[in-house]
Amino acid sequence: MAKGKVTFDVERCKSCGLCVEACPKEILAIDTDYINQKGYNPAKVIDEEKCVGCASCALMCPDVVITVERD
Repeated sequence: MAKGKVTFDVERCKSCGLCVEACPKEILAIDTDYINQKGYNPAKVIDEEKCVGCASCALMCPDVVITVERD
């Protein structure tokens, strides 16, 4: 099974939540413990082991802050 790695440009994320909704594995969440320089709580990966690298999150991101790598 393919594995993926998701990274966010947290300083550009505007906390819209579209990536969280798009993730079929439900491994993303809004980080309520961190506020970026723009005053938003960015999205974060909560269970990287379940990521399959589908890139649904990156496709939904209107600000192109998500990078998905597959092995």
